[in-house]
Order: sequence, then structure tokens, then C-alpha cells
Amino acid sequence: MKEMEKGYVRIYTGDGQGKTTAAFGLVIRALCAGKTAYVGQFVKNEAYNETHITRFCKRVSVEQLGNGCFIDRKPDKMDVEAAHAALQHVAQIMANGVYDLVVLDELCIALHYGLLEVSEVIEAISARAVQVEVVITGRYAPQQLIDFADLVTEMREVKHYYNAGVLSRDGYDH
Repeated sequence: MKEMEKGYVRIYTGDGQGKTTAAFGLVIRALCAGKTAYVGQFVKNEAYNETHITRFCKRVSVEQLGNGCFIDRKPDKMDVEAAHAALQHVAQIMANGVYDLVVLDELCIALHYGLLEVSEVIEAISARAVQVEVVITGRYAPQQLIDFADLVTEMREVKHYYNAGVLSRDGYDH
């Protein structure tokens, strides 16, 4: 019997574009290798184009968790409760080991805004099935989470066409 491969913890953070895109790229790579993937989006509540991947492949699941984006308002008690329910939900998914790859999209934003504690996130990830690979995305990754992770990539904006007045483009930016 083949020994089960250990899953690692990755973080894609920084102020540059491409964190969620990189995570979905890894989802596609895993799917092409015959693996299964789950994406839990902690802040987003809009059906961005990447969420349509489920139309093309049944081995991937995408769920939008929480109350959506609160950048234009202060997070409230409902946001905190939704984040805790989301963490409990994804903790169970990770522990069950049903999916080979689990993406916790924008989890760093939930941490940055105080919806969750880093220690409870680390506890949930530590209790995952041994083979589950975890990807965490979002700006402002806390140092404690960076120290815990096995791989950390920081996306840094060098130049962006938004600064020249180009708006978000369908299929490329969302």
C-alpha cells in the first residue's frame, strides 16, 4: 500500500494582484493530476469568474462563506459569527480529508479585521487530515501564520494598469 503523501500549508499574501488567481491556478493543476479541490471564500459574496470552475469539473467545490465584503463598512457581530461558522465548516472539511486541496480564500482579510483569531485558524489547520494541502490567501498575513506555514509567497505590486485608469476587466481581473 502506498504511503499517504503529506499536505503542506501555503500562503499567498501581499498588496499585489494575483493571490486568488494563483490559488485557482493550483486548483487547476491539482484537478489535472486527478485530485479534488475545495475553495471556501471568506469575504467574497459575488460570483467572480473563477467560481464558475464548477461548471467544468465536478471534482471541485466553491463556497462563498460569511457575509461578503465589508471594506466599505466596519465588520459587525454578524460578520464575526459568519466567520466562525465558516472556520468551523472548513475545519470539518479539512479534518475529513475528502478534498486533496483546500483553499481558504481571503482568510487573511478575516484575520486582519479581527473576525477570527490566528490561534483558532492554526488549530483548525493542524487538525486536518495529513494529506490535505491548504492554501490561504489575502493581504496582511499575520506573522504567526507566516511562521506556521510551509510556503509563503508575497505578491508585490510593481506596476498596475489601474493606475492609468483601466478598470477591472472581465475574464482577466475578476
